[in-house]
Amino acid sequence: MDIIGWIVVIGLIGLGLAGAIFPILPGALAIYAAFFAYGLFFTFSKFGFWFWTIQTLIVIVLFVADYAVSAWGVKKYGGSKASVVGSTIGIMIGPFVIPAFGLIIGPLAGAVLGELVHGSSMAQAWKVGWGSMLGLFASTVVKVLLQVAMVVLFFIWIL
Repeated sequence: MDIIGWIVVIGLIGLGLAGAIFPILPGALAIYAAFFAYGLFFTFSKFGFWFWTIQTLIVIVLFVADYAVSAWGVKKYGGSKASVVGSTIGIMIGPFVIPAFGLIIGPLAGAVLGELVHGSSMAQAWKVGWGSMLGLFASTVVKVLLQVAMVVLFFIWIL
């Protein structure tokens, strides 16, 4: 039963870390679920108030940062609300439409199209698209760092 428990825990952590790169995956919630799986398969006694408080705060920061950092990239380059929405839609559907490059092309195309719909010039739309890309990359770095911190804290806590 221990082997199955560790397979579930490691699988959820792996799924969560992959979620930092592929936004369609659950990300931080999968890592959070790994903690519950560990508790169910092994014990919750190693986790206390501070563990759950710190991990919950990291998850909240991840959700806020994920949207805020991506939107910041679009807004910093003069993007409208339409380009933020377009970029978000592009992040979600891009990987399915263009599997190898959709994660990069999706938000770029979404931001550009959103800005063009808003009535901006092509030059402005491309500028905002570039901002969308910078925001996406910055957001991904933040997510990876915070999710790795969640995992490291988990292993420190249980050892």
